[in-house]
Amino acid sequence: MSSATGATERRIVGWQPATVREVIRETPSATTLILDVPGWRGHRAGQHADIRLTAEDGYQAQRSYSIASAPEDGYPSITVERLDDGEVSPYLVDDAQPGDALEIRGPVGGWFVWETSDGGPLMLVAGGSGVVPLRSILRHRALAGSDAPARLLLSARAPESVIYRDELAGADTTITYTRSAPDGWTGYARRVDRDMLAAVGFAPAERPRIYICGPTAFVEGVAADAVALGHHTDRIRTERFGATGG
Repeated sequence: MSSATGATERRIVGWQPATVREVIRETPSATTLILDVPGWRGHRAGQHADIRLTAEDGYQAQRSYSIASAPEDGYPSITVERLDDGEVSPYLVDDAQPGDALEIRGPVGGWFVWETSDGGPLMLVAGGSGVVPLRSILRHRALAGSDAPARLLLSARAPESVIYRDELAGADTTITYTRSAPDGWTGYARRVDRDMLAAVGFAPAERPRIYICGPTAFVEGVAADAVALGHHTDRIRTERFGATGG
């Protein structure tokens, strides 16, 4: 996910060398890179990191990506979705191999984070690759043994675009398809709306912590619907991303 933003940031200053340890193809257009970072100081679920690539001629390009791994994993991983006109994402998605070198700076972000001590319930809403930091939160919850109730509502264009499909199948996940659904599909097949959020989410009286991540229009629409349903703004945290060259 590119162009992650948050209100309060906690940054480790300086670039660190990183090596690609493993490459996992998630979808035809998305790849997870597990990174080895000597001296990695750890991260919080929901944070992101800056990634920098250096070409043979010395040209450098950097982008910000959500950290997909949980703090308990002990390493950072990023899941990148290809932007066809991007400068960085096509390489990371299609060409990166184990042993490749890059640089990382972070972790970054102190607003769109969740720790077990924060409690729940947790209502996570993702548009497309906005699921990446929410996956970190879900992994953290599971690996830390939290019993906080958690639900994920994921909006995807089509079945082949669902990132972490197998892993999410083990969670309380609702998927809605906005362009094409599987044959025989009886679930949601439209954009996330107020009625869907009310049916899938927790009641305002339960005071869930709501995390929304995705494209700007998606995030703003879901957040507005949550407020209209009676959820307090101080329980809602959002993170937006957009195409910035990838």
